[in-house]
Amino acid sequence: MIKTVLKSCAVLLLPIGLLAACKDKPSTAAPEQAESVSARQCPVVFSADSAMAYVEAQCAFGPRVPNSEAHRKCGDYLVNEFRRRGLTVVEQKDDLAAWDGNVLHNRNIIASYKPELSDRILVCAHWDCRPWADADKDERRHREPVMGANDGASGVAVLLELARQLSQIAPKVGVDLICFDSEDYGRPYWAEGGDGSSDWCLGSQHWAQQPHVEGYMARYGILLDMVGGEGARFHYEGYSLHYAQPVVGKVWNAAHTAGFGEYFPMRDGGYVTDDHVPLNEVAQIPCIDIIPFNNVPGQSFSPYWHTVNDTPGNISPATLRAVGQTLVQVLWEEQ
Repeated sequence: MIKTVLKSCAVLLLPIGLLAACKDKPSTAAPEQAESVSARQCPVVFSADSAMAYVEAQCAFGPRVPNSEAHRKCGDYLVNEFRRRGLTVVEQKDDLAAWDGNVLHNRNIIASYKPELSDRILVCAHWDCRPWADADKDERRHREPVMGANDGASGVAVLLELARQLSQIAPKVGVDLICFDSEDYGRPYWAEGGDGSSDWCLGSQHWAQQPHVEGYMARYGILLDMVGGEGARFHYEGYSLHYAQPVVGKVWNAAHTAGFGEYFPMRDGGYVTDDHVPLNEVAQIPCIDIIPFNNVPGQSFSPYWHTVNDTPGNISPATLRAVGQTLVQVLWEEQ
């Protein structure tokens, strides 16, 4: 995804609702009331150890750069894991043109719980890795691929653990867990041209235009990106507020109900061009982005973002649990 663009947003989230006023990108609709904070915590406990094992399993294949052998093998692994959990899996395979003239063999993986239901919720993450560690402090390593333990594998690990526990959570709606491909193939700094946004998120752009089910719609969507970093804090993301204020309220309220308000401070962050943008703008699904906010000058998301140090050793099981338990709470409350 494209790095954070900081903009000023004044946001207040209360237990009874969500009020927001963004100076640079105001909502076209009046703020809607979010659901009340639940008085009960979901009894299903998200397993951080299991999610951590899923991070390590993905990274064991190597960097999952599109068109690579590691990418193919990991894709097969994800499909088999979702099927092993009893979900219906659809693979959306298409050749997509990248900014450098390469044709990416894109592979979006959709795992569905109760596919027969029309009332649905979408939870997604990207599973590919960036081919270039172009934010690494060592310029000699800028053309090496990124392992993507946080930037990719962490979000997918949460999806895989949710897949394992969906029958226990037992939401009354259908759930689609989508692994988007070709998210991180955006133009590096040494390549000239481009508009700065369309090079990225190719898999979600394609799915938004041609979903796996004709006429597909969901109540809302939740995107997970870099949800395993040590010390990560997830502030309100700007496009999420602009397009899906009530969903922001629902998720942040659930985080506080689940006991992880420390990880989800009720404060504004920046705008990030990520997979949720085409879902909102093209597919017309109100979708938010759970992504870390870092207010340190010179750092976009974490010290390991787009570097060779984005490895499992820098993943925090505590962060995975905070995000995973929040998602468990959200799905459990859906009746």
